[in-house]
Amino acid sequence: MRREPVFDVVTALVRGIVRVQGLHVRMEGVDNIPAAGGVVLAVNHTSYVDFMDVGLIARKAGRYPRYMMKAELRENRVVGFLMKHCRAIGVDRSHGSESFHEAVDALRAGELVVVYPEATISRSFELKQFKSGAARMALDSGAQIVPLAIWGAQRIWTKDIPKALGRRGFEIVIVAGPPLEADGDADALTARIRTAMQECLDRAQAGYPAPVGAGWVPRRLGGSAPTLDEALVLEDKEMAERRARKAARGR
Repeated sequence: MRREPVFDVVTALVRGIVRVQGLHVRMEGVDNIPAAGGVVLAVNHTSYVDFMDVGLIARKAGRYPRYMMKAELRENRVVGFLMKHCRAIGVDRSHGSESFHEAVDALRAGELVVVYPEATISRSFELKQFKSGAARMALDSGAQIVPLAIWGAQRIWTKDIPKALGRRGFEIVIVAGPPLEADGDADALTARIRTAMQECLDRAQAGYPAPVGAGWVPRRLGGSAPTLDEALVLEDKEMAERRARKAARGR
């Protein structure tokens, strides 16, 4: 496997951030990530910093992840530089087929591609309804799917909750489950992926502190986070406001 200097520098920076913040990162199932060959790494999405945890476990497994990221982020000079040199796959929602085919090509070439089946951050911190992209990529490429769940990162930076940067000493748990073979149809495989990711999430949450009423704790566990239905209403409102701003800029 060729070295990727920019990615190695970014990984070192992330490890430095982890030390500065006093975070305790616990990884389970690193050996479930194949050392070679095409892999769809299907990850839950609760935080703006999930990508850092994904990078840490991927590098622990000896892999360089190919992130799927919003194409418009390339307009930022720093992010655009990192996307280019870390070979991220830009996702343009108006031309989604291009990024899909790029991801499939990467998988066929033996890459590890990171996919968030929920597409956007879950305000409820529960698994949302899944898109079928991860399953379709795996079926088209023949790649295995590794389910992965991250828990605790939402305490640092997520939607609707003040950021908690600085030396906090939070624990971050990352659990990778056994690989799934890509077979059957996309809907059935998507259901299997979701079930496997829920199992990983349950393992990550087991024994983790869940203060009553805490905004980062799911309602199911005694917290005050929105339920899935309440989160969907907030998400719809957010999307409507985003469309309105875009329309106003276009006038």
